[in-house]
Amino acid sequence: MKTILSALLLFYSTLILSQTSSQSTIEGQNEIKINMGYAIAGLPEITYERVIDDGGAVGLSVAFAIDEDIDYSVIAIPYYRLYFGQKRAAGFFVEGNVGVFSEERNDNSSMEEMGFGPGLAVGGKFLTKTGWVAEIVGGAGRNFLNTDVISEVFPRLGVSIGKRF
Repeated sequence: MKTILSALLLFYSTLILSQTSSQSTIEGQNEIKINMGYAIAGLPEITYERVIDDGGAVGLSVAFAIDEDIDYSVIAIPYYRLYFGQKRAAGFFVEGNVGVFSEERNDNSSMEEMGFGPGLAVGGKFLTKTGWVAEIVGGAGRNFLNTDVISEVFPRLGVSIGKRF
């Protein structure tokens, strides 16, 4: 009787351990993030990212100015990321992006012009077992439109937090 009870206890304990480890694995493919750095600066940015596979993801970041002192009024940056971490779509990454933005002209005319161009960034994403993400990204892009009246370079900066689901 003791042997049967011990075997059943061992069997149930392995079931419990296997359930715990599978529940801590994040299988979600979608992320929503808020760039806290830009939000503090008056240019809140929201990002949606879709995980394609263990090492890649695509996303779209959109920012709107709420502070009149900021030259940019709208920024949209679609991107592709290549991840090099041990976790699924997390760790160090390299990003290729394309920036589309509206910027105030630098000739003090209070008019805005559109900018467009490719960019590169690098960063790191940290993922918890419950699906919370934190990331840091830094880079820049080259504007090819209206460079006589707006910037030739656009920034790609961020300190973001969000959730994978």
